[in-house]
Amino acid sequence: MGITPVDQLDIPSVDPATFEMSHDEALASMTQLADDTWIAKSLFGYSILTYSDVTAILRDKRWHNAASKIPEMRGITDPELIGNPDKPSILAAEGDVHTRLRRLVAKAFSPRSADRLRPFMREVMNGLIDPVAPTGSADIVADITEPYPIPIICELLGAPKQDWQLFSRWAEDVLRIFNGTVLDELDIIKKARTELTEYTIQMIAERRNDPREDLLTDLIAAEEDGDTLDTEELVMMVNAVIIGGTDTTRNQLGCSVALFAEHPDQWKLLADDPELAPRAIEESMRHFGAIRGTGRFASEDIVYRDILFPAGTFVFPSTATGNRDESVFPDASTFDIRKEPAGSPHLTLGSGIHYCLGAWLARAELQEALPILARRMPDLALADGVKWKPPGTAIFGPDSLPVTFTPTA
Repeated sequence: MGITPVDQLDIPSVDPATFEMSHDEALASMTQLADDTWIAKSLFGYSILTYSDVTAILRDKRWHNAASKIPEMRGITDPELIGNPDKPSILAAEGDVHTRLRRLVAKAFSPRSADRLRPFMREVMNGLIDPVAPTGSADIVADITEPYPIPIICELLGAPKQDWQLFSRWAEDVLRIFNGTVLDELDIIKKARTELTEYTIQMIAERRNDPREDLLTDLIAAEEDGDTLDTEELVMMVNAVIIGGTDTTRNQLGCSVALFAEHPDQWKLLADDPELAPRAIEESMRHFGAIRGTGRFASEDIVYRDILFPAGTFVFPSTATGNRDESVFPDASTFDIRKEPAGSPHLTLGSGIHYCLGAWLARAELQEALPILARRMPDLALADGVKWKPPGTAIFGPDSLPVTFTPTA
């Protein structure tokens, strides 16, 4: 049959209007496209649409994470914001560098380390619900999801309560790197990074002298055959935890609550049987993930399915359409937290070497939050409609989610 260069393929294109559609409309359009083709032309490269092909590309180490290209693609040239190419963030590292970092820090992100925070997660969530529970109304984003992750990240790292607000501001400002207005906010981002770095270096010095039961102590203690993380790498890991563990959690929780609000029978099921929480989390992430896709670029010429992807080619594996692939997830368009788990995992947490490092922490946060919300906010219903983030947002979710419910104590 021979090998065909990708730019010579006769394949359909993703409708540009898709990028301006609502979530449901865009997903319907992309899922319909996936019925006809596993690959389609998109604005900056090629969309990968089916579960098997998404996983194949995410598990192929020749395809590098496009996160490393974000500053360049956004026109950022400041070395302080691009980072040290010799010591990249674990979120963007590849090859032996990535393997070493994952090997060193894996134990610190284990299910056990996530589980020790579960009582604190419940305490934080109940504390957020307490003021709104008697009123019978809330904005889930402003009242619940926005403030939820930061105290947990601070507790995880070992930062004291009086510094939660500091971390909240730093997280908000550091995450501006993903905004469409990033070029106007570079000074704010740099200031936040500088302050966070100084704070972290001080925390590292304290933990070296006074180890505690927290993530930073675990990262300092991490060792493999005499290899350890140096101070610069420890600072990078703290940044990665804030970037990877803040927006993802708050947006996924928002997406999940919005989904349950449209399925009141499922909300009541969860309230009546909190043991369903693990299935509820996996099903809500599959059905409506805050991460709807990711980006990769070819680090070399790659031949896949007898198609040549030249070095530098961008592909965009669609986790959203992969999660609706009927060959993997029967009755994929139905949301039901009683479903038996499929034989294959959903793709919202990724696949391959860049599978979400904080997956166990994210699961724990969601598993603890949703049953409490379901119990304390019975008869949940959408109030004035959901205001969603712009369609092209990397981490999708609600900007505003007003709800009503039967008041509780």
